[in-house]
Amino acid sequence: MKKLFIIVAFLIAAASWWLSQQINKVKFEPLNISESLVEIKAGQTFNQLCQLWQRSGALSNCFPYQLYSKLEPKLFALQAGFYDLKGLTVLDAISKISRGEQHNFSFTIIEGMPIWEVKNKLLSAPYLTQDIDKLAAQLNIAQSSAEGWLYPDTYHYHGNDSALRLLKRAHTKMQSVLEQEWQNRMPDLPLNTPYEALILASIIEKETGVVAERDKVASVFINRLRKGMRLQTDPTIIYGIGEHFDGDIKREDIRKKTPYNTYRIDGLPPTPIAMPSRAAIHAALNPATTDYFYFVASGDGGHHFSKTLSEHNKAVKKFILKQ
Repeated sequence: MKKLFIIVAFLIAAASWWLSQQINKVKFEPLNISESLVEIKAGQTFNQLCQLWQRSGALSNCFPYQLYSKLEPKLFALQAGFYDLKGLTVLDAISKISRGEQHNFSFTIIEGMPIWEVKNKLLSAPYLTQDIDKLAAQLNIAQSSAEGWLYPDTYHYHGNDSALRLLKRAHTKMQSVLEQEWQNRMPDLPLNTPYEALILASIIEKETGVVAERDKVASVFINRLRKGMRLQTDPTIIYGIGEHFDGDIKREDIRKKTPYNTYRIDGLPPTPIAMPSRAAIHAALNPATTDYFYFVASGDGGHHFSKTLSEHNKAVKKFILKQ
């Protein structure tokens, strides 16, 4: 009997030693994968994943992990998604998947980007479901175009997320920013609705990248609107030409009457011409108080502002014609 007890005790000790060796192996074995991202599909089990990794040589043997999964079943409950697992141990990789710590992809809407450019950029965004058809209607926008209604920012998403869901976040943020700025606008502006402010802000965004002069650019347009003068701003001509603009505004472009050519139409164009930043919206609704009615590019990234046409013509000769 004593001999049997010794044998049993020895077997238990040996089994405990063997089990501890297996667990130690589980804790420290590196996951040998070459993929930058690993996709876990919905319904995929740990055993299926482990067998896949074993066949590819990512780990040596599934058995220790299957054994360990009996001790820690919650750790091996996989969540679908895309994961960056490079440099991790097998156990750390499984733990990351079970926590659902998916890889974050990012999509950036740049200040001044027009809607067609946003849509084209979406098409090349990785692992993003393309489900945009009639965007304005899908976003419940009252206007026929979603132009101007997407806030410029970086938006993070997970693999196989929806492009429409991403743009809904951008639209919600723009609505919020526009409403906040509209509530804090300067009184007695010649802008009747937040949408008109959005249109003007988009023009300001395209006219200058110099933050310090945005309110002065805004003052020129506000002064012109108050006096009934045409805005005569080149970015609206460019927008009217669209994707085919070759970088050069020609005389016929200026003469051609389109809904967006503010050399030929009165007031604001029918829609924004780009996605404006908060700073541009703020400038449109809080312009500087000036007597300026004209500005011209000064060659250093900024603009020279003038009160009269005579002063403006002199500035054009100096900065544009170099006379």
